[in-house]
Amino acid sequence: MRAIMRRGLGTAMAAVLAGGLAVGCGGDNDGGGGSDGGPVELTVDVFGEPGYDALYKQYEQSHPNVTIKQRKVSSLDEYKPRIQQWMATGSGAGDVVMLEEGILPLYMQQRTKFVNLFDHGGKALEQNFLPWKWQMGVSPDGGQLVGLGTDVGPLAMCYRKDLFEKAGLPTERDEVGELWPTWDAFLSTGQKFQEKVPGSKWLDGPTAVFRATVLQNAGSGPGHSFFDKEDRLVFDSNPAVKQAFDTTLRFEQAKLTADMSIFTPPWQTALKRDTFATVPCPSWMLGGIEEFSGDAGKGKWDVATTPGGSGYWGGSWLAVPKQTKHAKAAAELAKFLTSPQGQVGAFKEAKVFPSSPQAARDPAVSGTKSAYFGDAPIGQIFGQLVAAVKPVHLGPKNEDVRAAVENVLISVGQGEQKPEDAWSKSVEEAEKAAR
Repeated sequence: MRAIMRRGLGTAMAAVLAGGLAVGCGGDNDGGGGSDGGPVELTVDVFGEPGYDALYKQYEQSHPNVTIKQRKVSSLDEYKPRIQQWMATGSGAGDVVMLEEGILPLYMQQRTKFVNLFDHGGKALEQNFLPWKWQMGVSPDGGQLVGLGTDVGPLAMCYRKDLFEKAGLPTERDEVGELWPTWDAFLSTGQKFQEKVPGSKWLDGPTAVFRATVLQNAGSGPGHSFFDKEDRLVFDSNPAVKQAFDTTLRFEQAKLTADMSIFTPPWQTALKRDTFATVPCPSWMLGGIEEFSGDAGKGKWDVATTPGGSGYWGGSWLAVPKQTKHAKAAAELAKFLTSPQGQVGAFKEAKVFPSSPQAARDPAVSGTKSAYFGDAPIGQIFGQLVAAVKPVHLGPKNEDVRAAVENVLISVGQGEQKPEDAWSKSVEEAEKAAR
């Protein structure tokens, strides 16, 4: 993937870099480095696989006084306590930090701890982003640009063609998508699969289904999930949440999941084996599957539509903490990474789908097929899905509630929690997490 990325940046990226970063602030005379033009090391904190490695090298080549150091952890759950500590203590954070949609509302409340990117040419960049993606990075009063959008997560379903063939199921993506117009149909298909292939589970775990269905239901319904738009906990009264919970619980009761959480070490190891056959799959998941499945998984995975129609899951923003000593240089780097050309590059490397309409229309994105995923036309698939994305309001404590409830669901599958008591237990844990 990285080799493809290096070959594919093309003339558009070269023009941006050669022009001193056209998306940057006008009049800067430090080349994106220190105030005196001296050498600067910028640290970027991320999770998952953002697809930035080749972009960093390109940026360093055009800014010889800048060195970039990336600190990466595998999952949001691992990343969240780190950034909480950094922001609480006022030290330790990178010069640029990634804020996922679930934690963005918390740091929007703490926006005084972040550089206002409007002060670094941010106002000129609005047209580079989907309107709702741009707006979510702006403070409620409109006075501060806290973060610039990276990717969005249009939702598909990744599946193992070889295991489907073993179970006597269709393997072509169009036929596979027709197997599950609804989540009930997806469950029934999973039961048939496990009857034929008892050594493999249908799903990786309950967490992916729960996250996907909560956002899917909320997007087509009230527009909010665990918290209403006044940030009041409505976990136990929002039908979108209860429906998602009940859907996920049925998979646990039927023992159709491997009870794993995405990007954890057991999940990463399982991808190299025949542990499970399907994963609810936002676009950014493709990079993780390819990374952890490795060469052994090439050609075994493919991409189909998700049950229940369109949906999304995930997406992030880049922000600059005020604790940085290099605010101007950090802002320039954040603008470069989130520019249309930068988002094209990230997609090429990690299949994170752009939040920039210009990037999404670029033939390098829209025309992309993935050799790893059976030549699936992923640019076309995710491009069609992103057009139907309806954003969902998430409260500042969204991630705490989500993690607490997912733990209850996993405990059902592990036999530690009675299914009939799981909802009341989840309500209790949600209320604790929301305090």
